Amino acid sequence: MTACGDTKVRGDISFFVSGITNLPTPPIVFTQIQKVLNNPNTSAFDVAAILQEDAAMSAKVLRMTNSAYYGLSREIESVRQAVVIIGLEAVKNLVLSASVFDMFSRQKIDQEFEDYFWRHSLATAFAARLLARRLNTKTSSDPEAGFSAGLLHDMGKIVVAVYLPDLYQKVKSAKTQKPQSPDHAIESEVLGYSHAQIGAVLGEHWRLPAKLVEAISFHHDPQAIPQNGNGLPCLVHLANYLATLTFDFNPEEKGAYIEPMRAEALAAVGMTESDIAALVQPLREEYLKAETFISMAKGLG
Repeated sequence: MTACGDTKVRGDISFFVSGITNLPTPPIVFTQIQKVLNNPNTSAFDVAAILQEDAAMSAKVLRMTNSAYYGLSREIESVRQAVVIIGLEAVKNLVLSASVFDMFSRQKIDQEFEDYFWRHSLATAFAARLLARRLNTKTSSDPEAGFSAGLLHDMGKIVVAVYLPDLYQKVKSAKTQKPQSPDHAIESEVLGYSHAQIGAVLGEHWRLPAKLVEAISFHHDPQAIPQNGNGLPCLVHLANYLATLTFDFNPEEKGAYIEPMRAEALAAVGMTESDIAALVQPLREEYLKAETFISMAKGLG
């Protein structure tokens, strides 16, 4: 089984996505960072050397490193310092964040949707990192992998909104008719595929790590995870719920349906519903420190 389901379904979705012209691709620096981080002997010097070849990316990484979110006691003045102090995986996440923001920041898009989309994506990323740090889990939960997967979990939605505007309007209209139906179910009716399936194919197109693609694909449906899968889809499923429970970013969907948590996702990470509810205030506090990320996502940074 692939991250998108059976082989035929994956082929159908790949064909669907391949028909979308001008799909964005990550910048070269992101691809290079991914490669060097797969090498166990990679050093801070190696990562810094790659980033220093891209002045704009270096500036963005430093800006995010020095933001309130990390709360460092002194200003970081070089990418090499950033790698040493916040770590290789955290810097990779900053490069991923800046890359994704750049790929979509200059696209024509519904402004209300764009604001909601980035705020929810970042809230889910912060929620996944928060959950991973607090878990006594049966599966490995890397906070930085959780952040990446949370940031990317809804990428299929923005692909439809930007590159398939007519279909996006049909999905939007269908939501008004079925306010108590989850987005992915409506998308499957209107498009034939859900944003999770489309996002997973996009992740493969970007050559993202398999565990991230799996998390994107199964974040609404963790019981469908292949038996040899990782625990990241369950983590993102819970983070998505926590972010939706905590924030009501979408002005068009006040009081909208909140998809319930799956029992198997809670069991997989050894948590209860009350454990998740107790993280609402900590997530609010994390999110308040994230304005730099929001500004960059909206093309203001």
